[in-house]
Amino acid sequence: MRDDLSALEGYHSPQVDVRVRLNTNESPFPPPAAWQDAVAAELSRVDWHRYPDRAATALREQIGDLHGVGADQVFAANGSNEVLQTLLLTFAGPGRTVATFEPTYQLHGHIARLTGATVVEGERAADFTLDLAEVERVLGAAQPIVTFLCSPNNPTGLVEPERLVRATLERVPGLLVVDEAYGQFAEWSALGLVDDDAPLVVTRTFSKTWSMAAARLGYLVGPAWLVTELEKVALPYHLDAAKQIAGRLALRFADEMEDRVKLIVAERERLAAALSALPVDVVPSGANFVLFRPSALPGRSVWQGLLDRSVLVRDCSSWPRLADCLRVTVGTPDENDAFLAALGEVVS
Repeated sequence: MRDDLSALEGYHSPQVDVRVRLNTNESPFPPPAAWQDAVAAELSRVDWHRYPDRAATALREQIGDLHGVGADQVFAANGSNEVLQTLLLTFAGPGRTVATFEPTYQLHGHIARLTGATVVEGERAADFTLDLAEVERVLGAAQPIVTFLCSPNNPTGLVEPERLVRATLERVPGLLVVDEAYGQFAEWSALGLVDDDAPLVVTRTFSKTWSMAAARLGYLVGPAWLVTELEKVALPYHLDAAKQIAGRLALRFADEMEDRVKLIVAERERLAAALSALPVDVVPSGANFVLFRPSALPGRSVWQGLLDRSVLVRDCSSWPRLADCLRVTVGTPDENDAFLAALGEVVS
């Protein structure tokens, strides 16, 4: 085993058998039944003895149509995590530096370290916002080849202001990656900043808003020249036929997806308002989850109290910079009611 891997731990999200599971930021609603029927029909006609379309041409064309870009500006892979991995295999590695601003999505730094890169961590303020002066300090001192911004940020839920993203893009010495795994829940997107002359990519996933976590499909939109470089690194035939079919057909149901997003956003706001009436500190969220910190009890005790009532949320209390914090995924209205009732009992 490589010496530099011996101190690393894998990325895990432990599961237990509970009545209400709100810890992994999945969509609480399944995709449309018509989509499931269409997928089943196309799968029945797959030539299973043949390799899939290596370039995922039709899928990339339709994703491009969704965002008003060409297929040559789209790279698709097995979940947004493989998109991130391919980016870092292409641009990071030994002798190169990657910048993150903590707390943020743990896999940004983890995958960068797996490539052998050095990870430099900038600091967010106590309220988890990011200041441009800190961005300038990190960029100037570290000269990172890749800089990550996550918007909405996971696990805090905060949306990075457009002015900050634009200012960061003007200052990065390398590539700026804006991770928008939860982008459809937010009020603005960095997709409008993508240009062949700008060192910017935006990553997205089908797992959340498209209700397709089981499919493991993600993509990025960026400069065409960059996509060409990524294709040199991606494994051949890395996107199987079933995944390409599922993604293509999902895009036919954009209206239904947007309806689910509106419902989840409304439930998120209801959750946040109800949490604000309890003895907890709530972080404003533009995602499909809410980060909160109990003010009277240790976070771990509250997590256990919820688990005792068969409600599972994400325990972030042991993570760096997140002492006593818990994160709850927005569920169905009934699941959210059950969570709020359980939390009310625990904190009171």
